Amino acid sequence: MYHSSTDEVSGGDVSLEKNGVQETATSYVPASLSSALSQQSVNDSSTSHRLSIPRLTSGQSLSSFRAGRTWSSMLAPTSDSSSFHSYGGTPRVRRTPVSAGLTGSSCSSGSTNTDASVIVAVVEGRGLARGEIGMASLNLKCPELVLSQFADTGTYAKVITKIHILVPVEILMPDTVSEKGKGTKLFKLTTENFPGVPFTAIQRKYFNEKKGLEYIQQLCAPEYGTVLMEVQAKSEHTLLGVLNHTKTPGGARRLRSNILEPLVNVDTINMRLDAVQELLQDEELFFGLKNAICHFVDVDRLLSVLVQMPKQETVQAAEAKITHVIQLKHTLELVPQLRTVFKNCNTPLLQAYSSTLEDNRFDMILEQIKTVINPDTTYLKGSLNMRTQKCYAVRPNINEFLDIARRAYTEIVDDIAVLVNQMAEKYGLPMRTSFSTSRGFFIQLKLDGSVLPRDKLPPECIKVTKHKNNYCFTTADLMKMNGRCDEALREIFHMSYVVICQLLSTIHEHIHCLYKLSDAVSMLDMLLSLANACTISDYVRPEFTDTLAIKQGRHPILERMARQQPVSNNAYISEGSNFVIITGPNMSGKSTYLKQVALCQIMAQIGSFVPAEYASFRLAGQIFTRIGVDDDFETNSSSFMLEMKEISYIIHNASDKSLIIIDELGRGTSAEEGIGICHSVCEFLLGLKAFTLFATHFLELCQLESLYPNVENQHMEVQHMRSGDTGVEQVVYTYLLKRGCSEERLYGLRAAEMTALPPSIIQEARTIASKVSQQLMARHHVDPESHRQRALYRLATRLLQAARNSRLDPDSLRMYLKGLKNQFESELQSAGPPAAPGNQDE
Repeated sequence: MYHSSTDEVSGGDVSLEKNGVQETATSYVPASLSSALSQQSVNDSSTSHRLSIPRLTSGQSLSSFRAGRTWSSMLAPTSDSSSFHSYGGTPRVRRTPVSAGLTGSSCSSGSTNTDASVIVAVVEGRGLARGEIGMASLNLKCPELVLSQFADTGTYAKVITKIHILVPVEILMPDTVSEKGKGTKLFKLTTENFPGVPFTAIQRKYFNEKKGLEYIQQLCAPEYGTVLMEVQAKSEHTLLGVLNHTKTPGGARRLRSNILEPLVNVDTINMRLDAVQELLQDEELFFGLKNAICHFVDVDRLLSVLVQMPKQETVQAAEAKITHVIQLKHTLELVPQLRTVFKNCNTPLLQAYSSTLEDNRFDMILEQIKTVINPDTTYLKGSLNMRTQKCYAVRPNINEFLDIARRAYTEIVDDIAVLVNQMAEKYGLPMRTSFSTSRGFFIQLKLDGSVLPRDKLPPECIKVTKHKNNYCFTTADLMKMNGRCDEALREIFHMSYVVICQLLSTIHEHIHCLYKLSDAVSMLDMLLSLANACTISDYVRPEFTDTLAIKQGRHPILERMARQQPVSNNAYISEGSNFVIITGPNMSGKSTYLKQVALCQIMAQIGSFVPAEYASFRLAGQIFTRIGVDDDFETNSSSFMLEMKEISYIIHNASDKSLIIIDELGRGTSAEEGIGICHSVCEFLLGLKAFTLFATHFLELCQLESLYPNVENQHMEVQHMRSGDTGVEQVVYTYLLKRGCSEERLYGLRAAEMTALPPSIIQEARTIASKVSQQLMARHHVDPESHRQRALYRLATRLLQAARNSRLDPDSLRMYLKGLKNQFESELQSAGPPAAPGNQDE
């Protein structure tokens, strides 16, 4: 409704959340803290940006880039941001957008180290991401920017240690860490440990991911182009990032919670799959729901604050309560649009939510709100627009004093516009009124081709900030008017708050129905997101049987990351072959394949389609994984001890309905002990009916196939090619999964050849390894009778599976059974003639 003619300048408020940050073997960067640091050094001719610096002065070299894990948000100034200048290696800060309680530097003393030349920016995640630290350091003497993200303990030992190593000349942190004198633990520890280092506070809203990416793209040298790709990866390269196309915060939270805790009820999963399929088949329903959902605010949070009563009736509390009622009115006005969208839906789940939306209490609450709140008042983005909406939210003639305060506010705003117009006419400059939350009303001057007279602003201009050709400033008279304006607003908000509290007391008894609305919006948003993911990639609807069977399955995250179609693989695990041992060289794709199966299982059990040509899954009660090699000095655990703790947890908790993924085991100790542990763990898991995928480099485990009929050996295939020019043999990774044990030998030595190891060492290692391999192969003996028994077992389980799950017509079933017969006969023939009775007794 009430729109102001003034323009608005405000920064976005970006929250920092931990969205499943993925760690890779590649060095890469976060994407946030770089922007503030690049601004800090923009006027220092000797300073270059580590990531990008297209221009290097003579004598400078681009040193190696160092980074940790990606960070989802960095400091990024906007048009109203801080202005930094460096002189003599020590930066002087000139800044406007800071909190009232903070000065430019909280420590008066400078850095005690005269050689210090590093500026450090530190930020900690909020909410679920608390304890996740983002750090950026810029060296003013060489073109090096180091960005990292890591998890720290409550003592923040890693942060303090890293800062001690960097020896900073200045530390940048968000102003929220020291709000109202109650500093966070990280802030207190940092200032206590570094009392001689200046501390600079920057508003939290300048931690802007978009601006951070822009600075990296602008400054990153061409040879470091992959850095930008890794920065953009952040949370996108997780399953949540692949599936998250939600439009509301509630939908995103619901999707995340479902990924962490998938469903275990087949009927509920199939209801979701039916709904997703209908959304994909009905374009009108899909786009109609998408257009309706995107306008909803965070209904969960809105209900939470509506039922709370503030401890103190402050102006901020009154203003917030007015905003919440406007948001509630906005939310209820969207319900009729949702009802229209679901008028012709067919699936049970969508029909159930459609009936939920038919609750007449939504209309009743909205009518009660409209008796007090102006019908034209709506929720708008932007601080000035929303300020105007809040000011005129309550209907006129309800409170006489409120109407008087509004008239006073309107007159002051008009006086501000007149003042700016008079200044523009007096000096002949294109001035206009602008507004930001931190500064209130101020004057903005944009010079397009023109220049300032005498290169100076008028003398009454104060608090000047400049961004390219854009000047922002105020005057003493304008500051006085801002003060009067704020006073009038406080009166308006206080009197509006009294009226709104009376309104809320009348609708509190019906507000519980809004929790149903919140549930409906978040679920519909999640289903829409799952359908949206199917439109981007070629996904198929999964089935649920007693077999895990995936035809031409693809890794969902790798498919999003790769610029070309990744290699697809089949997966087959049944009750008759529920233990699969996977071998193959390093980098052949074993770990990727294991994660692919686990991710597809999770996708299927949250009601999503999966990346494959065909997919059938057995419902998994739990998914256990043992992946990665790392140690944990905080719990005094070596890499081998961590392996043992993880496998112990699996053994004590796995059941017949579990899916178990083990990627290497026993690698942290001697080969003999490692093989022994792996063998005993495998034999224990073979006693369960759980589906198990076990990747290993211990080829001795492949002998389990001859001992147990439900074990199957598979390997990642590689090819050998010899160069025509040099005659050097090269290994080509196909990333294809094949039956049988890996035939590759000594592939670790091939990797060693790529390093700087002397050839004599490589050759001696090859000789010794060949002798050991020959001794092991000489001991390996396979009984033909075991092959025959295995063939019989496999035939029986395939026939049992066909009897349970087959949907084939008679002719197709006949062809399938004929194929099983031919396969059985060929396996018997390859096993050789049966052993003589006397030999069997022996």
